[in-house]
Amino acid sequence: MSTHLSDYQYDLPPELIADRPTERREQSRMLVLDRTAGTITHRQFADFPSLLSPEDLVVLNDSRVIPARLHDATGKIEILLLEKRDELHWTAMVRPGKKMKPGTIVDVAGTQATVIEIFEDGTRLLEFASPPDLDRHGEMPIPPYFHRAADAQDKERYQTVYARDPGSVAAPTAGLHFTEEILSSLPHAFLTLHVGAGTFQPVKSEDLSEHRMHCEHYTLPAETGDRINAAKQQSGRIIAIGTTTTRVLESQPSGELTATSGSTEIFIHPPYQFQKVDALLTNFHLPGSTLLMLVSALAGREFIFEAYAEAIRAKYRFFSYGDCMLIL
Repeated sequence: MSTHLSDYQYDLPPELIADRPTERREQSRMLVLDRTAGTITHRQFADFPSLLSPEDLVVLNDSRVIPARLHDATGKIEILLLEKRDELHWTAMVRPGKKMKPGTIVDVAGTQATVIEIFEDGTRLLEFASPPDLDRHGEMPIPPYFHRAADAQDKERYQTVYARDPGSVAAPTAGLHFTEEILSSLPHAFLTLHVGAGTFQPVKSEDLSEHRMHCEHYTLPAETGDRINAAKQQSGRIIAIGTTTTRVLESQPSGELTATSGSTEIFIHPPYQFQKVDALLTNFHLPGSTLLMLVSALAGREFIFEAYAEAIRAKYRFFSYGDCMLIL
């Protein structure tokens, strides 16, 4: 049983980190892990529908990424909005922190922001004089490992085609591979989990039992709960698209699902036993990340690391704009 951070490290050649999307969403490669057969096969994401049965149900996170990265009028202060408290108040990360002490006022996003409070984790509570104009001044909060600024392409491609409910500061990236045509060909349902910046926070404790997950808010609609219950009754598989969808479903109590909203801090790692999710489509995750631990709980650490080694050998593209893995 792998319960130590050092068990989830691997070496990735930097050239395999994808900092741009494929020309077309469905052109991504897909590594398929069959847990029953113990096989690893190479496919294209366009093959995804052919691997499902009519009884299966695909569940996706329809959260929409907001242009949450801002720069002040001087260009020297960066603000990443994390959570909207109300129209004028946001929790945010700031850089450099030493310039953003309580009482500091900066011109940003067509208005002014005042630092009201600094929390233990270093994030700030900001009060805006008027609602910040994110559509005009905000940038897409692409991951820091891209080592570049967001541009017009990211506005479209760092967003799923089915994104509806704004609130995420990171894309639910497993869904980036879907086109409207592929999605319409599949039995599917939606839930919403707003992805926070905590998804980028590294695990610092060698003993995983000491790690505390970030909190993320979600909504599970009644229709989605009903469709999942019906699929289960027909012996269909619940196929989660991404780790965010997985975390919502696995946070629910045993038995049939009902409409609910709330927040989750669930940390899924071996030897966790899945209760709701039968299969998972996901991207390739950073070394030492909680996401890598989640997929290891589903498929087994050894099987996952065998698959990652094969993906590296075959030069798959990694991380948010990269290729994907289907765990059956």
